[in-house]
Formats: sequence, structure tokens, C-alpha cells
Amino acid sequence: MIKSMTGFGIGTKESAKAKYTVEIKSLNSKYLELNLKLPKVFSEKELFLRNECTKLIERGKVNMLLNIEYTDTTVNAAKIDTQLLKNYYIQIKNVAVELGEDVQNALALALNLPDVINYDEDAADEDEWKDLLSTFYSALEKFQQFRDDEGAVLKTDLVKRNQSILDSLEEVEKFETSRIPMIRERINHYLEETVGKENVDRNRFEQELIYYIDKLDITEEKVRLRSHCEYFAKALNSSDANGKKLGFISQEMGREINTLGSKANNAQIQQIVVGMKEELEKIKEQLLNIL
Repeated sequence: MIKSMTGFGIGTKESAKAKYTVEIKSLNSKYLELNLKLPKVFSEKELFLRNECTKLIERGKVNMLLNIEYTDTTVNAAKIDTQLLKNYYIQIKNVAVELGEDVQNALALALNLPDVINYDEDAADEDEWKDLLSTFYSALEKFQQFRDDEGAVLKTDLVKRNQSILDSLEEVEKFETSRIPMIRERINHYLEETVGKENVDRNRFEQELIYYIDKLDITEEKVRLRSHCEYFAKALNSSDANGKKLGFISQEMGREINTLGSKANNAQIQQIVVGMKEELEKIKEQLLNIL
């Protein structure tokens, strides 16, 4: 099944205590590049989440944000250590008096000193983790569905372009019947003009012509290109379809198309080959975004 590496999914869940949100976005990449942001209270769960992403997302440049908005805003409210603040304030004020400096900013300075302001960052309870985890899987399910939908669009385009190459191959065969006689006539005309008709050794001419035509024969290239295109179409419909495998097949298709063009020795066939190359380049561009 074809899946796109481009994906998006968002999951939300609300409880009496908080609202949980998980957002996942991805672009194409050769490997899994995961940028994971989650609340500090769940920092110990980061390794688990990364392992799940490696297993389920596989590849792509992924940005994932997990967030909690508590209904009770005092849950994580800042707390001031008043005794420590007083001690800092008195010390700052005393030093300022001794130095003859202004003491108006003493309180502001004291508030910014270490450990005066603390945040309640106790570890979240198990119920909170279960809620966040279910939200994570919900977002992941939507993310995978997005990838599937995008993959279906990519598959349709790839099928069309692969078939276009096969159709072009049929066009090549239409010109091939007249190709050899035209080559023979052209060479014969050149020889007669160069050395004279009466001086042409017909036996030698036929031998050289057979050798030359054999070098320009494109039968094998046509057979192999058709085989690669059929294999490409089969791979698109297989359950283990993936961008790397399809990329290898497209490389083989490219080799045969290039050889076909170099051996064509025919303007019409070479024009058809240019069209094949254009379609193949578009196929390769699409394959970069397939999982």
C-alpha cells in the first residue's frame, strides 16, 4: 500500500482536570527526524513516545507537540518562597546603604535571585498519562489516515505516468518498421555519392550493414523497459510497496530509456524518448514523498 510521508493529525481530549492536545506534522525525509515537545511533567515518557513513533511512523521529518491545559489554573501556579525573598531583600538593602546606592529596585532584584520563585512541576498522575497517551494514539490514527489518503493520490499519478511510458513504447514500435530500411538507404546513398555506385562492394556492404544494424537494434531495450514498467505497476499494488523499492525500479527504467534514445538514430523515436524521460523524472519526484 502506498503511503505518503507528508502527514497531519491532531487529537484532543478533555477531562474534568485538563484538556489534552497532540499535533503531528511530517514532511519527506530519508530517515525519521523526530522533533518532540511534551510537558515537563511527562519528560520520563519521552523515550517510550520516541519508540512508538519509530515503530509506527517509520520515516519522515516529524514535528510532534503534546500539550496540557489545566482547567484549574492554580495547578501549576508559581509559588514564592517569602522567607528567602525577605532575606535576599534585607541583604541587598544593607549592601546598597553601605555603598550609598539607590535601594528602590531591591525587591525586583530579590525576586530574580535563585529559588525565590518555584513552579509546581510534580510528576503527573497515572490517569493524566493515560489521557495524554490516548490523545497521542488518536492524533496518530488521523495522521496515518492522512498519509493513506495522500498515498492514494500519489498512486493514481504514478500509475498514469507509468502507463504513459508504456504507451510511448508502443509509439516507438510504429516507427521501428521503417527505421532499418531508412538507415540502409541512407548509408547506401552516402557510399554511392562518396565512392561511386560501381565501386561499392555489395558483399562487404551487406556485412557492414548487418553489423551496424545489430548495434542499433533496440529489441532488448524495449523488452526490458516493458518488463520494468510492468514490475513497477505490480509493486505499486503490493502490500509492502515502499518508495525505496519503487526508486530502484525507476532507476532501471531510466537506464533502458537512455539506451533506447542513444540507439534510436531516428528523430521521431528520439522525440518520444524525450517524453518518456519527462514522465520518469516526474515519477522520481513523486517517489521522494513515498514512505
